Amino acid sequence: MQPDRPSSPSSTPQPSAASKAAASVCTDSTIEVGKGQDVAVRMYGRKKAGQASPVVVHFHGGAFTSGDLDNGCTVASLLEGAGAVVVSVAYPLTPFPQPVDTGYDVLKWVHRNRTKLGGQGALVYLAGEEAGGNLAAAVSLMARDQSHPPLAGQILLSPMLDPCVGTASLREATGDSTGCKWTEGWRNFLRCPRDAEHPYAVPAGAQRLAGLPPTLILVGDTDPMHDEALAYAARLEAAGLPVTRHVFSKNPQWHDALLQTGEHECPCAAGAQQQFRQFFEATRCPVPS
Repeated sequence: MQPDRPSSPSSTPQPSAASKAAASVCTDSTIEVGKGQDVAVRMYGRKKAGQASPVVVHFHGGAFTSGDLDNGCTVASLLEGAGAVVVSVAYPLTPFPQPVDTGYDVLKWVHRNRTKLGGQGALVYLAGEEAGGNLAAAVSLMARDQSHPPLAGQILLSPMLDPCVGTASLREATGDSTGCKWTEGWRNFLRCPRDAEHPYAVPAGAQRLAGLPPTLILVGDTDPMHDEALAYAARLEAAGLPVTRHVFSKNPQWHDALLQTGEHECPCAAGAQQQFRQFFEATRCPVPS
């Protein structure tokens, strides 16, 4: 047996993924996505010399009723920690289709600037949590239908996809409560019943899923969005698309922790970051430009 070695600076404990997320450095900016059309964004990470980094367009959560760039800091920072350059979007909290249109405009801007942001050969991804997961899925459909920009993948964390708000996992989470923020959110987002039939408003209802990029879906086992997220994963798989899904167990704070602001311990932060790294590695094959 080797004798114990004295401790040295190199053997000090490394910071956790959660603490790294809290320490992430970001820059607030405004980008011009069209003539006279500016969008506020928060950028995480920097281009690395001699290598290409994934570039991720990220949408925060908030059930379509609230949320801002601060609410997106946990997921955006974890994506940055997994090696990505992240452009987090302050999309408007207005009814469909404006948030989706804004997201698509930002995606096109990011694609035009992908080399400046992530280096030569940088691939572009979409990501979002809760309501932001809906927007990421919708913008992915829009990019497919427009045949531009090409996407390397989409990352959906506890995505809010079902306006019926009637899944078993959501009913269990809300219990006997007379109010439901997701019900209110869908009312705010969908102006009329016809909007609920539009695939860009409700991606889970899209009749055609073929042609979408590889997908990573992360949920918790007690997550209100558990059932609708996994149902969407099953539909993507049935369409012959590559899907990676992961369910975090015994972490009831998973969903809420994704949206918290300031320094806090996010359950499964290290696990989520590892899932991001593996997904980026698995989707590194170049996509058409």
